[in-house]
Amino acid sequence: MSVQFYNTLTREKGEFKPLEGNKVRIYSCGPTVYSYAHIGNFRAYVFMDTLRRVLQYNGYELNHVMNITDVGHLESDADEGEDKMEKAARKENKNPYEIAKYYTEIFFRDMERLQIQKPETIAKATEHITEMLEFVQGLVKNEYAYETSRGIYFDISKLDQYPVLSNRNIDEQIAGARVDVDEEKRNPYDFALWIKAPETHIMKWESPWGLSYPGWHIECSAMGRKYLGDEFDIHTGGIDHIPTHHENEIAQSKGLTGKVPAKFWMHVEFLQVDGGKMSKSLGNTYTLDQLQEKGIEPLAYKLFCFTAHYRTKLNFTFDTALSTQKALNRLREGFLKHQEGTTDISNEKIKEYEDKFLATINDDLNMPAAMGLVWEIIRNQEKSKQYAKLLAKFDNVLGLDLTNSKQYLEQAKKVDFPKEIAELLEKRKQARENKDWAMSDQIRDELKEKGYSVKDTKEGMTVEKI
Repeated sequence: MSVQFYNTLTREKGEFKPLEGNKVRIYSCGPTVYSYAHIGNFRAYVFMDTLRRVLQYNGYELNHVMNITDVGHLESDADEGEDKMEKAARKENKNPYEIAKYYTEIFFRDMERLQIQKPETIAKATEHITEMLEFVQGLVKNEYAYETSRGIYFDISKLDQYPVLSNRNIDEQIAGARVDVDEEKRNPYDFALWIKAPETHIMKWESPWGLSYPGWHIECSAMGRKYLGDEFDIHTGGIDHIPTHHENEIAQSKGLTGKVPAKFWMHVEFLQVDGGKMSKSLGNTYTLDQLQEKGIEPLAYKLFCFTAHYRTKLNFTFDTALSTQKALNRLREGFLKHQEGTTDISNEKIKEYEDKFLATINDDLNMPAAMGLVWEIIRNQEKSKQYAKLLAKFDNVLGLDLTNSKQYLEQAKKVDFPKEIAELLEKRKQARENKDWAMSDQIRDELKEKGYSVKDTKEGMTVEKI
């Protein structure tokens, strides 16, 4: 069955076939490790993970590179402002390398909590300065770059076309839309490849142009080329990368090799919060830890990401996230019921579900439709170990760790209640043991007023925060 992906470069959905046999080479733009990654950032990495898993499900072998930007990402895409790493270092009174190490570790901890597969190669910018310098020197030699008092700039006038990815009017690209145009530039749209460092700048390296540091865009071009070659299969990122970062990556690669580096360019849409933009100024750039404090697991957020196609906006609210947490627990409960089932399901029925699931995920990663099939199986009145096995197979794509459902549900019951609530629960337990049903009901109502729902089951009393 063919795999269809939407390609930002061609602006249409097309059949995906690797450039080299059964091997798929992917480059994904990773984090700039100057702060905590928020849930908007992680929508892009959930998408990245789903792409990986779908390709693996189809039997492809992956060579996947993700960068860690630990230098060179200025505050403005127009090559203005401070390096984000240096700014964070000054704010936290640490050196940039300490900042990068700390936030990189937190990022990968959160990746694990989301069951996001780690790409085969993690490339840190600071460990690839030589490759970046060679790339810039190659652009200078090819006469696609020139020197100013501030650094080395890419000359877009040398290209046959710019932009090619964003399809925007170049007037909208002008650096002067937000800042004064640098009069040393040959064109206002030229962008920095290499930046000459002020004396006070901490992160800087020797170069033919003195002590300096790389621009953001050159990092991905140099590292992608090192590990994946001049041409590879897929480049991923958020839609915010389209008009500047990825556009400039293409320009750089064309200047050095004459080629667009990736065959398919795939971009994930923004995550909104409460119907609006996510931003630090609004205080709504929530982290996974902040969701966890509200009783929302990282895997519930991952399941939430599957409620919309990756190319459509997704609106986050705490109400919907809490509902998704409950849905995740129902998914786990349903999986366990199938594991205990005794009904025999025909091979034809299993094959029908397998074919439908494959068709949906191969249709440009249609995860909402794929989850629709999963829920159809979960809700089937015929409980069967064959269905449980099928769901476990589908979970190779979902990455929701369904095989460990029992442990998650047991852990959810181990809640650390405030002392007042714990005492009420103990009193209610004693009342039920004494068959004092009136007292039991009274305490249950009191707990409800305090925000806790109590249910009595065969297995005992269950408590949930409302």
